[in-house]
Amino acid sequence: MKKRAWAEPFKIKMVELLKTTTPAERKVALEESGYNTFLLKSDDVYIDLLTDSGTNAMSDYQWAGMIVGDEAYAGSANFYNLERNVQKYYGYKYLVPTHQGRGAEHLLSRILIKPGDIVPGNMYFTTTRAHQELMGATFVDIIVDEAHDSESDLPFKGNIDLGKLEALIDKVGAKRIPYVCVAATVNMAGGQPISMANIKMVSELCRHHKIKVMLDATRAIENAYFIKTKESGFAEKSIHEILFEFCSYSDGCTMSGKKDLLVNIGGFLALNDWEIFEEARNMVVLYEGLHTYGGLAGRDMEAMSRGMEEAVQFEHIQARIGQVAYVGENLERLGIPIVRPIGGHAIFLDARRFLPHLKQTDFPAQALAAWLYLEAGIRTMERGIVSAGRNKDTGENHAPKLELVRLTFPRRVYTQAHCDVTIEAVETLYQDRNSLKGLRMIYEPKYLRFFQARFKPL
Repeated sequence: MKKRAWAEPFKIKMVELLKTTTPAERKVALEESGYNTFLLKSDDVYIDLLTDSGTNAMSDYQWAGMIVGDEAYAGSANFYNLERNVQKYYGYKYLVPTHQGRGAEHLLSRILIKPGDIVPGNMYFTTTRAHQELMGATFVDIIVDEAHDSESDLPFKGNIDLGKLEALIDKVGAKRIPYVCVAATVNMAGGQPISMANIKMVSELCRHHKIKVMLDATRAIENAYFIKTKESGFAEKSIHEILFEFCSYSDGCTMSGKKDLLVNIGGFLALNDWEIFEEARNMVVLYEGLHTYGGLAGRDMEAMSRGMEEAVQFEHIQARIGQVAYVGENLERLGIPIVRPIGGHAIFLDARRFLPHLKQTDFPAQALAAWLYLEAGIRTMERGIVSAGRNKDTGENHAPKLELVRLTFPRRVYTQAHCDVTIEAVETLYQDRNSLKGLRMIYEPKYLRFFQARFKPL
């Protein structure tokens, strides 16, 4: 029987008009933004692939939930709806809502980290490492070596190297490791998943040494899809069942609901330890809001709760990851270098192989993102030396092996035609790649420089 083409499991009810610009207009916009795509005005962007954080399209079910938002200052009904769904789908006992994921990272880092601590994890993430370092910790990468190789086809490149973790514990001692930070999926590696077998072994090792495991669950539902489709023994299990088991191997999680949970704002810290929860719900009052709203309106908590119900549906996650795969497979067919295997939320162009004539200090990924905007009005994000920042002790630039441009697809936003335009634009740049110039940095902020740094062409 001939395989049928798949289609999105939704229909369009409302549209937002897009603005098209001329190359001359985009050149002015690029110069005014200092060749940093984060500083572009959204009005000047045609297809926005900067991030999937808060840029998703909510459903009619979620919008209906916004109408019934309970905006009571204390004890909002929407908080209890969210709490029940976190317990149901993720399995954690206690919930502290936050305005977004970095609010949860802030609370967790303040509570568990003391100066001199070591936090191992499966590759850094920008805001996560920043909060850890602000509290005096040092992040240590313990991801498998294949994660740093864009051409490796290892299906679970997000896995933690157990040997690296054990060696680190032996070297510094378990008491200096407040927790192991496990990301699912691993953003900076190209949206790569971690296997169920791996997180289970990590959990067993950490319990032996009395070290906590804290999950970045921002895209754990996407990770569950990869477990279902790639890992033996899970094909017949639901996304809900896989997600629940996956989270059971951790002691808590930070969550940016702006990704998996299909909302425009919101996050939470979820925990199983009462004492940590007690400290977190006291601290959230200082930094976010009362422990039953945590910086969110009731309607936003309701949208996040309902988004959770939709996100674990297989048809949704299959279409979401299928759209990303469609773009990746077509770029590969054209010979364009991307991170393999294709990840969950984005296609990552390998700027080192795309622009081999540029040195890493010429910021090739930052430059490629700028030239893609100039070519077609498509906004993407650098994930390389600029995002990696500087060593907190020496001030030297971190020089990651991966120098990437991330084409991130918001959930339920763009059509296949937008995907085709993106593919054609990248192909055009690739054909003209030898003429593309690098950049030099002319302004560097103190923290998370990729958000606000400014550049000029070499």
